[in-house]
Amino acid sequence: MWLRPATRPRRDAPPLSRDRIVEESVALLDEEGVGRLTMRRLAERLGTGSTTLYWHVKTKDDVLDLALDAIFEEVEIPGGGSGGWRADVSELIGRWRATLLRHPWSAALLGRPMLGPNVLARSEFLYATLLRAGVGEPDLVAAAYGLSNYVIGSALTQVTWLAGTERETRLAAGEHLRANRERYPSLAAHASPVAEDEWDAGFTRGLTWLLDGIEACVGGSAPRA
Repeated sequence: MWLRPATRPRRDAPPLSRDRIVEESVALLDEEGVGRLTMRRLAERLGTGSTTLYWHVKTKDDVLDLALDAIFEEVEIPGGGSGGWRADVSELIGRWRATLLRHPWSAALLGRPMLGPNVLARSEFLYATLLRAGVGEPDLVAAAYGLSNYVIGSALTQVTWLAGTERETRLAAGEHLRANRERYPSLAAHASPVAEDEWDAGFTRGLTWLLDGIEACVGGSAPRA
């Protein structure tokens, strides 16, 4: 929707703002997930009709685009203090992950083209910080994508794991591996389910490895934070 010219609601449209639509959309998604979001249900929560809602947003995809960009406003952009580029990237990625976990529906949707102002501002900060660290093409895109895909994949895995039915399936998979340890000895020994209190530590270790790799690509010239 970000590529279409902005349109004004018709003069006879009832007083319904885009901000209110977005706020209620995020609330509905947080409470019930993407599968329960329909234009009809959203209109009911807003106390209006579907036709009125369509004056402001054309499709459900528009609603999802707006909701995704809205939650990225929660990802505070680091102030760029004296901690160095690694500290800035770590802070941004950590805040991004926390936002995705607060809104469990969001990680699965981030394959969509993200052109909203909040997303672009944070992506700009990430690219600018990597450039400041000495990361140039073609490594720049690979580094930015690697960090983005890591935080999205980590959040998606965590929210999926914490869902009840999926967690039971994963526990059963662990039992299956242990029962077949002769065929899958490495998996049986090391691919155990992640305890709830281990997610943060595991994420931090993985992020450190990524940053170590990025730093190595620029010859260690950037200051490590």
